[in-house]
Amino acid sequence: MKKNIIYSFLSLSLLLASCAKELDEVNINPNATENAQPDYLLTAAIKNTTDAYWGTTNNMNSSLLFAQHWAKVQYTEEDRFIYSNSSFTSLWSTLYSQSITGFNKIIEIGNATSNSNYKGVALTLRSWSFLLLTDAYGDIPYSQAGKLNEYITPVYDKQKDVYFGLLDDLKAAKTALDPNGKAIAGDIIYSGNITKWKKFANSLRLRIALRIADKEPAKAKQVLDEIKADGDLFISDNTDIAQLIYQISPQQNPVSAQFDTRDDYRISKTIVDKLFALNDPRLSVYASKTQTATSQEYVGLPNGLTNSEASNLGFARTSKPGAYFLAPQSPAVIFSYAELLFDRAEAAARGLTSENAADLYKQGITVSLKQFSVGDAAVATYLAQVTVQYDASNYKKSIGEQKWIALFGQGLEAWAERRRLDYPQLTASVNTVLNGQIPVRFIYPGTEQSLNGQSYRNAVASQGADLLTTKLWFDAN
Repeated sequence: MKKNIIYSFLSLSLLLASCAKELDEVNINPNATENAQPDYLLTAAIKNTTDAYWGTTNNMNSSLLFAQHWAKVQYTEEDRFIYSNSSFTSLWSTLYSQSITGFNKIIEIGNATSNSNYKGVALTLRSWSFLLLTDAYGDIPYSQAGKLNEYITPVYDKQKDVYFGLLDDLKAAKTALDPNGKAIAGDIIYSGNITKWKKFANSLRLRIALRIADKEPAKAKQVLDEIKADGDLFISDNTDIAQLIYQISPQQNPVSAQFDTRDDYRISKTIVDKLFALNDPRLSVYASKTQTATSQEYVGLPNGLTNSEASNLGFARTSKPGAYFLAPQSPAVIFSYAELLFDRAEAAARGLTSENAADLYKQGITVSLKQFSVGDAAVATYLAQVTVQYDASNYKKSIGEQKWIALFGQGLEAWAERRRLDYPQLTASVNTVLNGQIPVRFIYPGTEQSLNGQSYRNAVASQGADLLTTKLWFDAN
């Protein structure tokens, strides 16, 4: 009897083991890859991140309005700063759940396959993703982010610590990137040109050094001294621009896709007036002529109109963004050569380097004009104007205004730089709901309060109220 019981137990054990094996095989997700391919992951992560950066929610419906590059001609609530804690979920959810997770996996694969170039590229792009997040929200999950096996409710790191951490990450990325190393695939920004990735990584280090320069000038100078001592290069030509060049539908530029089905936006009167005042040849690139003939041809829409006010001005008598930006294959610019030159000019003006600030400022304007195919004669005429000359006594005004023009369309970056430099000086409409203020941060997604409540509350206690008007650490003035 005892022997029969043992045999029965063994038979049952074998049956259960067999069932478990079959269930393991059945419960495999047919849509998931067991061996993730870094090239596919890289393409997808770049596309997802750039779409979020250049798309409707984080660009057209918010930061482009805050920077007064664009205005809304209908459904104008966002242009009057009427938002809720569900308005800014897209940047957070996309970058954490798709971008950063994807870049972490590529870093893991790069380490496992001894391909340091995958690691370097992914570190660079992950740093850019975190930079977009902290510039917009302030304190964010960073040190524990993307580590779901360890941290379900990651802490929020202080913005200063995030910037310092990203500087370390980008230094590591620069070291990992080896032009003589293994090739990579799936790179839809630089087509596997590792030298250009090194330039981009160093340029991001410069961008962050300036983000912290008002609060941590010694650290900013240390970063620039390290780059110089290592003999590293920055973006050095318009062919080095970090950008995603879109394809035709359905892989078109998000701006083009938006205007295919909707007509909510116009170019802001603020930037149209500035371009007219400077006789700026970029006006015909940035703006379309009005559909109904007008004496000015290009007519900007004031920001912050009510729906009835915007309707009275009309769709046909105000200018859409220019055809360059509405084209399906228009690039989403991540980091331009013009921005790099303005950054170097500012670093020199601050005494962080020994370069010539006025010369770099002039080069920055020239390169921006050339980026949009302005001819040499028009460039020379523009630079000769007294209103365009560099003012060493107020470098923030000179650089801030020209960088704001050069960053047209790059809402998140233009908004960050305008907050940091305080130029151009913009005025909010009387119709806005923030008592004359322009938003200086995104509100945290409401889901954070329910899914990561304690970390969220700690961040608010540290940083300040979760409001559009709470200044971030880098925004010193």
